[in-house]
Amino acid sequence: MKLKVCGMKYNPEAVAALQPEYLGFIFWEPSSRFFNGEIPPVSKEIKKIGVFVDAEVDEVLATIEKHNLDGVQLHGKESPQYCLQLKTSNPVEMIKVFSIKDTFDFSVLAEYEDVCDYFLFDTKGKLPGGNGYTFDWSILKYYPSTKPYFLSGGIGIENKEQIVAFLKRPESKYCHAIDVNSSFESKPGLKKIDELKEFKNLIEQRFVNK
Repeated sequence: MKLKVCGMKYNPEAVAALQPEYLGFIFWEPSSRFFNGEIPPVSKEIKKIGVFVDAEVDEVLATIEKHNLDGVQLHGKESPQYCLQLKTSNPVEMIKVFSIKDTFDFSVLAEYEDVCDYFLFDTKGKLPGGNGYTFDWSILKYYPSTKPYFLSGGIGIENKEQIVAFLKRPESKYCHAIDVNSSFESKPGLKKIDELKEFKNLIEQRFVNK
């Protein structure tokens, strides 16, 4: 089971030292975790993901080039055509986000199947991402795809037993990674390293072969 730590801002080097598989950098200006610095050197084993919300394709491509990103996470209303255009221009890994509240129409995923590498499911809130609370993961028992997905949305150290239970259930079969953000912060963009280390050790020990 892989780990993605999103919302890098104040201490990305300390987070990178924990060797998560993914680091997320938010390039959406209204976010309190907006990243406008230089990404420090990190291990080649860690994939740097840029998070965008309805950005122009040229802006995304320029940011990929500037920061040598390994992938993009699309958190807005980007269409399949947008994803295809981006994918053809620069074939980095592409994660398309879908937000869930009480219900979700999984049929909308079909037209994204061929233009995205992963889906990401998070909690629907007032702002894209970082809302600090979880959705009902049992809805994923209706997941119709075989495409690997990221599980996100308010996951914190207090959810560790819930994560253990979820990853033992059939609906977690295609769960590729756990995505964490605001619940591991002392302020937006400043990560709690000790809690992240504890959480990473937990999923590694319990699910090293998943």
